[in-house]
Amino acid sequence: MLVVRAIEPNDLEALLDMASQVGSGMTTLKPDRQMLGDRVEVAVASFAETIAPDKRDYMFVMEDTATGRMAGICAIKSAVGLTEPFYNYRIGTLVHSSRELDIFTRMETLYLSNDLTGSTELCSLFLHPDYRYGHNGKWLSKSRLLFIAQFPHVFTEKLIAEMRGYQADDGSSPFYEGLGRHFFKMDFDHVDELTALGKKSFIAELMPRQPLYVDYLPDAAQEVIGKVHRNTQPARKMLEQEGMHFEGYVDIFDAGPVLQARVSELRAMRQSELSSARLAPAAATAAIELPTLVSNTSMKHFRMIVSASAPVAGAIDLSSAELALLGVTAGDQLRTLPLNARKNPHVPDRRTTD
Repeated sequence: MLVVRAIEPNDLEALLDMASQVGSGMTTLKPDRQMLGDRVEVAVASFAETIAPDKRDYMFVMEDTATGRMAGICAIKSAVGLTEPFYNYRIGTLVHSSRELDIFTRMETLYLSNDLTGSTELCSLFLHPDYRYGHNGKWLSKSRLLFIAQFPHVFTEKLIAEMRGYQADDGSSPFYEGLGRHFFKMDFDHVDELTALGKKSFIAELMPRQPLYVDYLPDAAQEVIGKVHRNTQPARKMLEQEGMHFEGYVDIFDAGPVLQARVSELRAMRQSELSSARLAPAAATAAIELPTLVSNTSMKHFRMIVSASAPVAGAIDLSSAELALLGVTAGDQLRTLPLNARKNPHVPDRRTTD
């Protein structure tokens, strides 16, 4: 069985192996022992609530309990840009007009921006290829939203997610080749690595502060602004279904879109509910057409599963194995959320309660 849980110190080696398979374009998950070791240390302290909320970095592991293997990873940074600059391009518009010549033009521009500083960020989502089937990718990502719904007080109201930008078949970034290379004079992977290690001062030192006209870029670069990597398209669609949307901010290197949402407007905040755990009768069987995300309510020992059961009258029936995976016993409080958004818009939302 699979469970999503809070990361632990002894997960570092498996995390390093996982990060080595990610490839370029995900700066928060690089196979660097020192960087990942520091992140795990911060994550453990975050779940233990021994560091300030705005310094926390919650990392979650999807574990195959049958083998002990790490199947996936994801994370939530409580607030970005408070200890090091957080840059994006904001897509804007400049208007030029001449009454005398009867000319009016609208030009799309890119502004180097720190507007999203302080936002909570969803990041570091990666599912091992061996586990890319069924609902696994979907519930690994949504586990973070259920965690936010359980502990909204430790996050900011604005939530963002930087989507991995489009890359060609050879791994190159058309946007970077059309813009960034002119200023940084190095390969995309090298810039990606420096950014992952927190060495971001070169961005402010080398990037122009004035608006950049999109029309001046090569066609190949223009075409991928706000476009995601082919492997990232399902993740974007899923987050949009959960309440996130594109508001015109893109990554400065690959032009991947930055999705945004108000935490209070997330589906997980509107539809999740607290239920009491109840041991299901031994002979009970449940249909799996409507899977439910189920988590315990412990921050330090957070654990989450997908169950075929659904809450009824404030309680949810779980097998003894499911209770064990969650680290709870009958009568304990759980948070539940339908895995998929309701298709019937007339069904009222169930508000969260604490």
